[in-house]
Amino acid sequence: MCRALELARRGSGLTLPNPRVGAVLVRGGKIIGEGFHRRVGTAHAEVNAVADAKKRGHSVAGATLYVTLEPCSTHGRTPPCTDLILREKIARVVFAATDPNPAHAGVAMRLLRAAGVEVSSGLLAGEAMALNRDFNWWIVHRKPWVVAKIALSLDGRIVTPKGARTRVDRWLTSAAARRVAHELRWESDAILVGAETARQDDPRLTVRLPGQRRKVQPWRVVVSRSGKLPRELHLFSDRHRDRTLVFRNESLEEVVAALSAWDVSHLLIEGGGDVLTEALRRNLVNEVAFFIAPSVMGTVARALKKLDGVIRLREVSYRAVGPDLFCRGLV
Repeated sequence: MCRALELARRGSGLTLPNPRVGAVLVRGGKIIGEGFHRRVGTAHAEVNAVADAKKRGHSVAGATLYVTLEPCSTHGRTPPCTDLILREKIARVVFAATDPNPAHAGVAMRLLRAAGVEVSSGLLAGEAMALNRDFNWWIVHRKPWVVAKIALSLDGRIVTPKGARTRVDRWLTSAAARRVAHELRWESDAILVGAETARQDDPRLTVRLPGQRRKVQPWRVVVSRSGKLPRELHLFSDRHRDRTLVFRNESLEEVVAALSAWDVSHLLIEGGGDVLTEALRRNLVNEVAFFIAPSVMGTVARALKKLDGVIRLREVSYRAVGPDLFCRGLV
């Protein structure tokens, strides 16, 4: 199951709004096939594991299937994996997490057991659930899992002073931290900023990771209260301009809810301070990702406006990213 979880992680950023799933086929204590869900709309992990076993010259009849999520039991973009399991005469199925969709939860277990397949669940369930937090939230609540990302200096600034002497001075965090920020974008279906951030920073909001190519650029979302947005901004003039959405005169709560119509299950909010404050005040944020740079700007500016109360985090992790500190945790 550890190997299945490892395989499932390879689908990060590619399967949404489907879950990340890995599968391993075993006979006699040895792996005979393995696979993972590679991309939304393509074969599921179980299908790829069976194909891999056959490619290696193995029959899967009588084998044990380890899979990180309860096999699907309905026909969606692809046929149900329960049909595959029965057709291939797999003798035993061990899955980690139950399907969080209330319409599907436990159905595969009942179908397979009724057909004589030995089924058990719960092995490394916590790890499997954590792997698909965004999908699990979206499938139950039908609104995106929201991550609030911010980079700030030790004295609380989120932008460098005007007139920074060099290009390096204009970056608040290091190249290593900016790579991690692009990994956060890779995990997301959409990246949201406020109109002022769009005007001042002219961001591209693209995923730029060496050696990695997404099937689709995440949606780029701008929330505008008033005023026009210059058409020469990258968001409206580059090759991904058809992946830009602008919401005018709508609350952030309305925008987040509306994004489900574009199959957005994982939303990254990148700024600015007003937008992040509103998201936190309205309890829209599920997870925070803070980069703290070892720099002092000389003025204690408000990164965020005053909140109504203290927001506590759980399952917090800290790690050094170059000279910066990356803090990530659940609200």
